[in-house]
Amino acid sequence: MMAKQYNQETRELILQLNEQGQSVPSLAREYGISEATIYNWKKAYTPDEETGKSQADIHQMEKEMHRMKQEIDILKKGYHHIHERVSNDTLIYEIIDKERQEYPVRTLTNVLEVSKSTYYASKNRCPSQRSQKNEQLKKEILQNYEKSKRRYGAPKITHQLIQSGWKVSLKRVQRLMRELGIHSIIRKKYRPASNHEKVESRENLLKQDFSTTSINQKWSADITYIHTQKEGWTYLASVMDLYSRKIIGYSYGKQMTTPIVVEAFQQAMQNQQLKDGKGLILQTDLGTQYTSYEFENLLLQCHINHSYSRKGTPYDNSGIESFHATLKKEEVYLKHYRSFDEARLALFQYINGWYNRERIHGNINYLTPQQAEDQAKMLA
Repeated sequence: MMAKQYNQETRELILQLNEQGQSVPSLAREYGISEATIYNWKKAYTPDEETGKSQADIHQMEKEMHRMKQEIDILKKGYHHIHERVSNDTLIYEIIDKERQEYPVRTLTNVLEVSKSTYYASKNRCPSQRSQKNEQLKKEILQNYEKSKRRYGAPKITHQLIQSGWKVSLKRVQRLMRELGIHSIIRKKYRPASNHEKVESRENLLKQDFSTTSINQKWSADITYIHTQKEGWTYLASVMDLYSRKIIGYSYGKQMTTPIVVEAFQQAMQNQQLKDGKGLILQTDLGTQYTSYEFENLLLQCHINHSYSRKGTPYDNSGIESFHATLKKEEVYLKHYRSFDEARLALFQYINGWYNRERIHGNINYLTPQQAEDQAKMLA
């Protein structure tokens, strides 16, 4: 037979009557409580003469300390910022389900700032067909997001979902990505470096007309800076075909000299299997590497027309500028390269393994650069 349970209020009132002079046997008879129980209450709730705390007070303090320790443990798991990352409580309820084997539900709901009753109500709520579909969609979104190494935003993920057979809008994908707390890594705004040296202007043949009908009609080239811990600043020279957006040649070096741009250009000619570039236009800035005698003579030998961007006008060469901004956003700014060799390997993996062959581009109908080039060759 289980012992009868009494609430806190009953205990307090019985002890109050006892303090006012009513005896324990009298209280036991009047309220149907055993004398032993009342004596136990007196022992538990009578303050100690030295500490001024009763056993019940000490027990309550121990419980409170245990509760605080549990809350601290939960906070250490990083859940205290959860409301900043999600727009509804579904994920929070999943966390409570996961942690309730170790911590009381009341403690979890207090720390995670959700109603205990609402949490229990959610357990009995039957999810709608729409919410079930959204959960499946979230898994697909996360798979595409992780596959892109967190580089894709909602537009590209929406395209991939549609290609996989989903009927989904951009707004819906944006909303679900917000609920998941994920987004494409923010691109840093391009700010051209100030240069007070007098630069001789040269003819801009393209004049921001980047339209093409096939590959090897218009190319774009430029140099960008990449930092390493050991060697300091290093330099990447790249050449892009403006039809396919493919990086058809690049060179990575420790010095920003003419040989680095020559090597990138020669690699582009070799990769595109061109011996003569008659009719092809190459757009570059007015940097000394691109205006050097060695580089200009090389273009002349290959019958390639050289078009120059205006000083301080990166939009004249926006194709390659955009690639370098994307490279920084998706790769360089996420890493701390210890050495030149480590950065060289990472650039090879990004350009040849990811950018040219895997990364889809909105400007070329969501094809990869390699796919765009292959299609052009088939139509030629």
